[in-house]
Amino acid sequence: MYFIIKIHIIALSVFLLSSCASKPTEASVAYGDFLQTIALKGTTVPVDTALFRYPFRIRVQGDKVAVMDLHSTDHFCHLFHYPDFRYLASLGKRGEAPGEVLSSENIRWNGEFLWLLDTVKSEINRYGVSLSGDSLSRQEAVKIDEEVLRTLDFVQYDDSTFIIPDYSGDSRFCLINRKGHLLRKTGTIPTGNTDALLNARPALAQAWRSFIDYNPRNGVLAAVTQLGEVLEVYNLKDSTHVVRIGPHGEPEFKVAEGYGIPTGIMGFSDVQVTDKAIYAVFHG
Repeated sequence: MYFIIKIHIIALSVFLLSSCASKPTEASVAYGDFLQTIALKGTTVPVDTALFRYPFRIRVQGDKVAVMDLHSTDHFCHLFHYPDFRYLASLGKRGEAPGEVLSSENIRWNGEFLWLLDTVKSEINRYGVSLSGDSLSRQEAVKIDEEVLRTLDFVQYDDSTFIIPDYSGDSRFCLINRKGHLLRKTGTIPTGNTDALLNARPALAQAWRSFIDYNPRNGVLAAVTQLGEVLEVYNLKDSTHVVRIGPHGEPEFKVAEGYGIPTGIMGFSDVQVTDKAIYAVFHG
């Protein structure tokens, strides 16, 4: 199988936060166009087509790259040597048995460990490098409390805490510990739709489904909406919250039987926070 990656990214410098770092308040600003648009073309790499049905996430750590298959029939994640993409091993076997995975939404490296989110089982699984160094084995499963409604993404805040979006609509994020227990909820959905905020919070939260990323070195957490065109930047060191709204505006939806049904555009699909900038993949 041959992949040529061609995407457009937006880069927002982290120094945007410095102008309001003295007061921990929310600043919502509309923009008319991206500050910078860059076209990226990847190299062509041959990969065994038998491994994938829908490769969705690629995470690189040192000399290893993990590729997540969103619609796998066998394993949800495949490990390759980087940069030659020599196949090493597969993990996250699909199934209902203990140690198996029913659905994968995201994967993240933390040092030599790879974390995989199983949305259906409400588990975040940790895989560690084997003694041979060329495969990963499951070493830990964080079972998330039932009071946390549907986990669709996660970041590791520190060694003992995860941050996940809150889809109840009561807040913006949930913080859970390594035992999966809810520690607290924080933030609110930065919407101008006051009627939905008062009367249809679960549907509003569904429409505001966001992809997130966190950089522990600068304390910046970013969230981008799957619908519409909203980027949120949280500085967790000084509680600054900046909201950037693009020309397509907030996520658009209608409420049907308590659910939020999308009516607007597909927006972002990924975000990465680096030391100097925030990069977001935007479909538009």
